[in-house]
Amino acid sequence: MKILKRLSLSLVVLFFISCSKKEEAPLENNVAVESIKQYDTVEPKIVEVNNNVAIKYRRNLEVSIPVPVIAMPQPVPVVMPQPLPVPHRVKKEMNSEEYNAINENKFKEVATSALSTFSTDVDTASYSNIRRFLIQNRQLPPKDAVRIEELMNYFSYSYKEPQGSEPFYINTTVKETIWNKKSKIIQIGLQTKKPNISKLPASNLVFLLDVSGSMGQPHKLPLLKKSLKLLSKQLREKDRVSIVVYAGNSGLVLDRARGDETSKIIGALDKLRAGGSTAGGEGIKLAYSVAQKAFITGGNNRVILATDGDFNVGAKSQEELVKLIEKKRESGIFLTVLGFGMGNYKDGKMEQLADKGNGNYAYIDNLLEAKKVLVTQMSGTLYTVAKDVKVQVEFNPRKVHSYRLIGYENRAMANEDFNNDKKDAAEVGMGHSITVLYEIILATKNQSSKVDKLKYQTQTSSNLDELATVKIRYKKPDGKTSTLMSKIIKEGESDISTVDANFVQSVAGFGMILRDSKYKKDLNYAQLIALAKDSKGEDREGYRAEFIKMMEQAELLK
Repeated sequence: MKILKRLSLSLVVLFFISCSKKEEAPLENNVAVESIKQYDTVEPKIVEVNNNVAIKYRRNLEVSIPVPVIAMPQPVPVVMPQPLPVPHRVKKEMNSEEYNAINENKFKEVATSALSTFSTDVDTASYSNIRRFLIQNRQLPPKDAVRIEELMNYFSYSYKEPQGSEPFYINTTVKETIWNKKSKIIQIGLQTKKPNISKLPASNLVFLLDVSGSMGQPHKLPLLKKSLKLLSKQLREKDRVSIVVYAGNSGLVLDRARGDETSKIIGALDKLRAGGSTAGGEGIKLAYSVAQKAFITGGNNRVILATDGDFNVGAKSQEELVKLIEKKRESGIFLTVLGFGMGNYKDGKMEQLADKGNGNYAYIDNLLEAKKVLVTQMSGTLYTVAKDVKVQVEFNPRKVHSYRLIGYENRAMANEDFNNDKKDAAEVGMGHSITVLYEIILATKNQSSKVDKLKYQTQTSSNLDELATVKIRYKKPDGKTSTLMSKIIKEGESDISTVDANFVQSVAGFGMILRDSKYKKDLNYAQLIALAKDSKGEDREGYRAEFIKMMEQAELLK
């Protein structure tokens, strides 16, 4: 046995010596096959290596798979460059920002759907959020982050103002469509009166501030504090300011300070630090309670919620939060929602809270936007002139074959709700304007002849040339009963300048490209940029010039 063991050992040694002296076998057809124990799978993974193909097996099985072995040349060590670190926030932006789905409005035939009904919208959050994506993040925004009505309503236009007691003047025009030669655009512009600052009523403002751990980044709580400091400097002695914060718990930081106690308000803001989880529901309850105690009869009573929207609540709690907001709006306390931050931004939640709370919603991506919302347009943000504002357009089937409303997808209402004063709709602030676009296909003789004459809707000589009638319902800020306004729309009659009409179409077209609308046809950025440049107008604040830069950036990123 000893002899056999020695003989076996000698044979093994000789085998290894002989193997070590063999010449390296050339690669056959540039393919090398390697046999490895414990394979992941018996299926090969092919990888390109210096123009040779190496077939390897991944580990999984506890057995060796016999395969032909062809010796490979010793690899030359290669030092691979280390990948650049990716900031964690980029991953969060891609994975945890939330937007409500939007299904684009389609064309409807007037013969079967002559009425179009929806709630107005003065929110502008979508526009500044898109700007953040394009300018700061250098990436195109998600489709559902683009709400075209908020893009159009971000800008001011030279609309006519109301002269009498009514809160609106209804401006209208009919223009050619820049993206479709076969259609036309009906533009409706609602304009409220410009504010007289000296006559603004006293304000009871409650700042409801999210100071949870997610707000610790520079573009969140620090920007929030700077923004509210700008607003604080605009307040008067007769105004009152309270500050409620919420994180793990909610608390009252400042109780009914006079508006002219600026240093006191700013001092309270400076002490705020981020930390803890988000108890949004408790904070909202406390804020409304504080606002109710300081309620000013005949004044402007408002909660200003500033957050990234990352509430630590489940589905049931979110529903309860919405119900709470709906209940509190009956008390005459309005709501403004200011969104901050990126990465975990919850746009859908904040839009919903503003809608249900008789409020408006803006996104603050930089200090200039804070100045626009809280200083330049403070009266529109904080002072409501009409609530539950609804729009209904009736199209003439003899003149219009079909139409589609551009934007306002999540503001649609049932036709019967237009006259129902129990149905909630949007609020409009002092100095605000609202822009509405319809793309229409005019009726031809063949198309119009297919529409049966209706017994109770007989055409008369007085309305043969009417395209449509627009009707507005609104309530006063403290009212319970709505008031009706209306205006007839005809071709050739216009209250809107060509400059404003063209600029609005460039904005709507931009939204259509970002959303990849099926109605955009061959519309491109070059067309829109040229149109916007030609229709920039006076542009005192530079907002239109900035819009052109945003489109130029989007064109580079497409």
